[in-house]
Amino acid sequence: MKVNYIKQLEAVTLRMSDDTRLNSSHVSMYLALFLIWNHHRFQNPLSINRSEVMKVSKIGSANTYTRCLKQLDEWGYIQYLPSFNPLRGSLVNLYTFDNSSDKGTDKASGKASDYSSVIAVRPSINNLNNRNNKTDKPLKGVKGKFTKPSIQEVIDFFSEKKHDQVDAEKFFNHFESNGWLVSGKTPMKNWQAAARNWMINSEKFNSSSNSTGSLSQSKGAGHLNVNQNKDYSVPL
Repeated sequence: MKVNYIKQLEAVTLRMSDDTRLNSSHVSMYLALFLIWNHHRFQNPLSINRSEVMKVSKIGSANTYTRCLKQLDEWGYIQYLPSFNPLRGSLVNLYTFDNSSDKGTDKASGKASDYSSVIAVRPSINNLNNRNNKTDKPLKGVKGKFTKPSIQEVIDFFSEKKHDQVDAEKFFNHFESNGWLVSGKTPMKNWQAAARNWMINSEKFNSSSNSTGSLSQSKGAGHLNVNQNKDYSVPL
């Protein structure tokens, strides 16, 4: 298969930028797979090693690794074929998003590639980077749809922003209890944006608490240094 490296990367990046379901873990996962795919001359299916992909993508959790693969498969970026065998690597097919890519044949034999039975080429996907194509209409509907995150997704997001797990659990529990409503009445549209606001408010609250505590300690220390039995009749 011939794939134009630049055009493929440009097309998939454009698609990802419009997809609000993705977070940084999904993007780093795809880029790691793309790098390995390029190293193997864009061969499909691609045999992957979990430790190698986690190292390249900088994903430290096996659960996040598996979740990202399954969701990228579900959302039409790759086809994930788990082996469930520790001695055999799982397989991944990466879809081509570049219209100019050659879907290709095996030049040596003149026949279709032996992998054709497992390659899932979706014609509509190859036209997603064409803004005049009708396939843009379903994407607009997906873009405005809110998908409730899992607790693990929230924890991963807070961890990426250098916030601890307790803050993440407080955020998740708060919005899980009120039906993911903003200000208690408006349906949430972007939970990542709400999480960033939560982090900002949390930092302001902690900063204010520390400042008040320091002031109280300062007043207390000053009070201890006052001589309550001073005789003001004695000249200075």
